[in-house]
Amino acid sequence: MSAKDGVAVVGGGAWGFALAAAAARTGKSVLLLTRRAIDPKALPHGVSRATDHADVAAHARLVILAVPSAAARATARLLGEHIDGRHLVVHGVRGLVGDEMATICDVVREETPARRVGALGGPALVDDLVAGRPSILVCGSHFPEVNAAVSDALTHETLRLYTTADRQGLEWASALVGCLAIGMGYAQGLGTSPGLMAALLSRSVHEAARIAGAAGGDEKTLLGLAGYGDLLAALGQAQRPEVVLGRALAKGMTLEQASAEAGQRIEALDLVPRVLAWTEKRQVRAPIFRALVSGVLSARPPSDIVHELMTGPLEVGI
Repeated sequence: MSAKDGVAVVGGGAWGFALAAAAARTGKSVLLLTRRAIDPKALPHGVSRATDHADVAAHARLVILAVPSAAARATARLLGEHIDGRHLVVHGVRGLVGDEMATICDVVREETPARRVGALGGPALVDDLVAGRPSILVCGSHFPEVNAAVSDALTHETLRLYTTADRQGLEWASALVGCLAIGMGYAQGLGTSPGLMAALLSRSVHEAARIAGAAGGDEKTLLGLAGYGDLLAALGQAQRPEVVLGRALAKGMTLEQASAEAGQRIEALDLVPRVLAWTEKRQVRAPIFRALVSGVLSARPPSDIVHELMTGPLEVGI
């Protein structure tokens, strides 16, 4: 198997495992690099375990990163010792790095020789990808050959891949939706009416589009699969960690208790306050993110949070 034909996934969490399974379903030879102890028999059909980053570089031209954003720079640096400009690097990470909110693609370009990079997003759910149920993903890259390679690696009769040149907007959309899913879970936990849930979802996406636009993305990207679609999918996924966390906070649990209830590390917990600080520095209005930081994550009474959102200044447009 030549490096041109293989696919490698770096990161053996739930998302990395799901992406490896999706790639193997197309008939590709797939390597999964992870530090987790995994029984080889538990790997999806067609997926083998990589020994190290050198193995990844030799096996695959297309490398998919699925690691926590906090580990992205160190992982990219290790990978950069073995790959070169021929490799295509795509990530499925719902995070932004540092106070300046560098995207994972920015980090990959800083730490590796790879120039042709991209990101995955959209409403696909882990369980659906693993089980092979019909799913939708979005790939964003400035390079048509990256979108084409990812489409070739993942498209199957049960997985459709849409592509966009707005890589920046897609990366911000994925990160911001992860944050907003906490708020949607919180609203669910309070028993919010369908009408108010719809209003909250719509205004949340509108706010996220404004933030992504300020970061250099296309606001319209948030109005499609990467924004509305992804957040709607989160609402229907009862066990999505961000949603579980939000519902637990609505029940009065402490942040520590709610995190334990979610059962895994949640990128958005660290990201939400950084997004708010970023918007305030750039004078981008973000009342929902402010409510997440000063209300939901700070254990303020729900009535206070609702009052603040319902009585704040009206925005132009609906």
